[in-house]
Amino acid sequence: MATAAPTLDTKVLISNPVFSSPRTRKAFLSLALMLVALAVYSPVVHNGFVAFDDPSYVTGNPHVRSGLSWKTLTWALRSTEHANWHPVTWLSHALDCQLFALNPTGHHLTSVLLHAMVVVLLFLALERMTGSSLRSFAVAILFAFHPINVQSIAWISERKNILSTLFFILALIAYHWYVQRPGSRRYLVLTLCFVLGLLSKPMVITLPLALLLLDYWPLKRASNGLKATVRLLVEKLPLLAFSVASAVITFIAQRSGGAIRSDHPLSVRLMNALICYARYLGKAIWPSKLAVFYPYPEQAPTPGKLALAALLLISLTTLVLLARYKPYFAVGWLWFLGTLVPAIGFVQAGEQAMADRYAYIPFIGLFVAVVWGIGDWATARRIPKTALAIPALVVVLAFAIKDRSEISHWRDTASLWSHALAVTQENYMAHDGLAAELIQEGRIEEAMPHLQAAAAINPRDAFSELNLGVCEKRLGDFPSAVRHYQRALALSNETSLRAKAFSNLGTIYRIQGDYAQARQSYESVFELQPDNLFALIGMGVLSQKTGDLLRALDYYSRAAAVEPADSEYLLVSQALTKLGRDSEAKTAYLKAQKVSGNWMACQSAVNQLLGD
Repeated sequence: MATAAPTLDTKVLISNPVFSSPRTRKAFLSLALMLVALAVYSPVVHNGFVAFDDPSYVTGNPHVRSGLSWKTLTWALRSTEHANWHPVTWLSHALDCQLFALNPTGHHLTSVLLHAMVVVLLFLALERMTGSSLRSFAVAILFAFHPINVQSIAWISERKNILSTLFFILALIAYHWYVQRPGSRRYLVLTLCFVLGLLSKPMVITLPLALLLLDYWPLKRASNGLKATVRLLVEKLPLLAFSVASAVITFIAQRSGGAIRSDHPLSVRLMNALICYARYLGKAIWPSKLAVFYPYPEQAPTPGKLALAALLLISLTTLVLLARYKPYFAVGWLWFLGTLVPAIGFVQAGEQAMADRYAYIPFIGLFVAVVWGIGDWATARRIPKTALAIPALVVVLAFAIKDRSEISHWRDTASLWSHALAVTQENYMAHDGLAAELIQEGRIEEAMPHLQAAAAINPRDAFSELNLGVCEKRLGDFPSAVRHYQRALALSNETSLRAKAFSNLGTIYRIQGDYAQARQSYESVFELQPDNLFALIGMGVLSQKTGDLLRALDYYSRAAAVEPADSEYLLVSQALTKLGRDSEAKTAYLKAQKVSGNWMACQSAVNQLLGD
């Protein structure tokens, strides 16, 4: 007699103590979050580096490219390169270079793994503090897949955003641990997590505010009157001291690097901040037309737009504060408003009006408010949880599909800026970025219209002036190139841009035979960047042309130390040959051949350089 096939009784499975235990359930949900995050963002590993900050952070940064070492550590601790002080971020990139060299797949994989870790830690932090696995899981899923977060994951240079958030969430977990049994050791762990976050990106200076909100809900530590509230405030003072110190260091670093700008008066920045809060809310609900760069509006917002934005923020703030019986509304909303303050533009750092990456931590508050609000609404109406599963799944799938689309825009530099031009208006930065890529490919005639468009949109745009100079130099119009470089210098205090302008001026003056002006230009580069590769080579060539072979050899050797490449070693070899040091010259020559990917091109480039 045939026997029936065994069937799976789901009720028995769910009621099984192995699956129903809180620890097992948390482990299962954590693993699910990790796997789906890795699956959705896996296509990013096929993308390359982009020529927007990635050269400064990784591909063109000799300290980072050299990998982890004591020298890299000391540099990272003192460096304010790229107008930031974030040594942990530098070391993270250096570790990737140690492991993967300049293979972008490994760098992208690290970012995806870190994001997946943040997702899981967010789930665990919320579950610990609220006791609700399902709602915490829903918040983590929204955070994992909201398309506005793609920028932080797909852009290698934004490693700092994910890394700082990782330590931010660890600090939340450490704080809950401390609250359970206060003590100096536990507070020290909390402080260490916070400091590591600050050393990754100073955006997390708002942690003390976030902890005060958590004291109100879900920890309910602020419900015992004024005395208890004062105690909680005093408790946060050591953390606040680190926030203030980080803010001061960041301001100094950004001002010295030319990132702090005064293009717009405070009144305009305040109006833009008001509009941007409303825009962030819009992108939270409908994440469309996402771009790598949103230009600062040249025209002030109309009174109607300002009034609508103000009405929206005031209305929502009033509603959440009145809903005192639903404290998660106030906590989520104030979390969004407060954690966005460092990047909302009260102090103008950079040229962007807003940025997707700035929403990475702030949107957590919105997700908490929405999920807990829907959960309580469904409970009050006795709507079964399964009835919410289908709409929730639709939202998650829509986000995942949108994520894949957004990841494709980060495939390469041209795709990135072309998409930005397609979804934004008057975007001079997108014109600049696409033009720079076209110049890199030798398509000068195609690049020029984009640069001219950028200069027309923003007459204060130093980058378009710099690259117009590059184009004019390539076309042989040196006087025009010099005028564009000088105008770029007049428009910008940004270190790397000024260094490139001075270096290019030095090259033109050297080619024209004006060695005094060339030397002065290169020395200006060294004041900004002592290890600037192009200035080192330029000064070496200049010294060789003026007969100072020993000084030329010194500059070439320093260049080879910064960039151990074929051209640098070949220049060293030729200088040694002229000095009669044939054995050393042969060693350098063999090094050049060993590391060269195209020996004939290398020889041609060096001969052209020495013969210009």
